[in-house]
Amino acid sequence: MPAFDLATRELERYRPEVQEPPDFDGFWRDTLKEAAQSDVLGSVRPVESGLRLTQTWDVTFRGFAGDPVRAWYSRPAGVSEPLPAVVEYAGYGRGRGLPHERLTWVNAGYAHLLMDNRGQGDQYGNGGATPDPHASAPGGPGPAARGLLDPRDYHYRRLITDAVRAVAAVRALPGVDASRVAAVGNSQGGGLALAVAGLVPDLAAVLVTAPFLCGIRRALDLTDASPYGEIGAYLSVHRGAQEAAYRTLAYMEGVSFARRAAAPAHFGIGLRDTVCPPSGAYAAFNRYGELTGADPRKEIHAYPYNGHEGGDAVQVRRQLDWLREVLEPSPVSSQRG
Repeated sequence: MPAFDLATRELERYRPEVQEPPDFDGFWRDTLKEAAQSDVLGSVRPVESGLRLTQTWDVTFRGFAGDPVRAWYSRPAGVSEPLPAVVEYAGYGRGRGLPHERLTWVNAGYAHLLMDNRGQGDQYGNGGATPDPHASAPGGPGPAARGLLDPRDYHYRRLITDAVRAVAAVRALPGVDASRVAAVGNSQGGGLALAVAGLVPDLAAVLVTAPFLCGIRRALDLTDASPYGEIGAYLSVHRGAQEAAYRTLAYMEGVSFARRAAAPAHFGIGLRDTVCPPSGAYAAFNRYGELTGADPRKEIHAYPYNGHEGGDAVQVRRQLDWLREVLEPSPVSSQRG
C-alpha cells in the first residue's frame, strides 16, 4: 500500500485543532477518583513460567469501578534491588497471553507489568483473562464500538482507567522504583500509553508506536481498517448516531491527552500505516506537552515504507537505547544536563 496520508513535510508541521469537550478534565478527574476508592492491589501469586532467568507473578489489580484486572509481573531472576519499571499495554483484540511471551523489557533489566485488556483477547495471540462486566450498553460487537453513544458507557473509558491503575499497581509491587515508571505500547497499546501520559503527571517516560485513538475524526475519514472500521460499520447502520459517537470519542482523543503530558516521549510510525493513519501520531507528537509548560524531551521516528508494524525490531532497539538514557543517565550526561 503506497503512502495515503499527508506528505512527510506536512506531517512534520501538522498541528490540527482538537474539539475538546469543555468538561474533558473533569470527566477524567471524576472517573479516576472513583476508581481510586479501591485499594489497587488484589492478589500477587508467583507462577512457574519455565524460564530460569525470569521470575513472574500473576497479578490482579483493581481497575475501573474496582473491577479485577489481570496482569503479568516479571523481573530478572536473582535481582533484589528496586528496578525501574515498564508498564506495557497490548494491542487491539489481544489479551496478556502467556507469561513467557514478552521478554524484551525484562531482558533489558526492567521490572515489567503487562496489563490484560478487559473484554478482549479473542482475536489474536494467546488469549486474556479479564472480562468486562460493563459491556452491555448499545454499540457494536467489537470493543471499539461498545457503548459508543455515551462516554460514560464507552469501552475505552474503562480500558484507559485500567491503564492508569496499572501504573499505580506496579508502583505498589515489591522491587519497583516507583519514581522510574514508563508506559509502553503499540497500536491500541500506544493509545493507552499516551492516555496514561496525559493522566499520570509523574510518569517517567512514554514510548508509543502507531498509536490508536489519535486524530480519531480524520482516521474515520481515511480508513475502513479495524478498529476504526468497526466504528464506521456501526455508524453505517445507526445513521443518526454519529454526533453522539463523535462526542464520546472526543473524551478518548489521544491528541488531547498528549497536550497534557509532561514525561519524555518516544514515538514511532510507519508512513504507510492504513490501520492508524500517521497524521494522528504526528498530531499527538507535534502538540505533545503544550499545556504543561514543561517542554518535555520528545522524538519521533518515521519509517517511509512501513505500515502498521512501524519500524518493528529496529524501532524496539531505538526504544531500548532511548529509555536507558532517560531512566538511567550516565554521570557525564547528568552533569551536562
